[in-house]
Amino acid sequence: MISIGKLVPSDRADWEALFGAYIDFYQRVEPPEMYDRAWHEFQADTRLHALGARLDGRLVGITHFFVHPNTSGPDVCYLQDLFTAPDARGKGAARALIAAVSTWAQTQGCCRVYWNTHESNSTARHLYDKVAENRGFLRYQIELPH
Repeated sequence: MISIGKLVPSDRADWEALFGAYIDFYQRVEPPEMYDRAWHEFQADTRLHALGARLDGRLVGITHFFVHPNTSGPDVCYLQDLFTAPDARGKGAARALIAAVSTWAQTQGCCRVYWNTHESNSTARHLYDKVAENRGFLRYQIELPH
């Protein structure tokens, strides 16, 4: 049985392992302080939010999300990261995490939840095509020095 809830301090190591696997999946390299900053934000639960999916008590999935203004209506919720441990895929964790974010966003007055994924991520897209509508937008970005 999948259960969804906030991440608690004792989840830190498991969360970091899952988030690290997510970062690796997208072939990114992030400095160790990124994990500290993100974890601190998730524990504060004011600007950035996180939920975990547990299967038989074990953290097997994570999602990170936040609300931002919308020029044409109520605020929207951006689901930034979603990852499920490979051995737990197909058991409903990702679907349950998306549903939980959607419920949370609705309680915050948001008019939509949206996210991006790479076009090559066919495993995730198989689920996403069932739970959401692909509106056909392409994403462009400019990396800024920091």
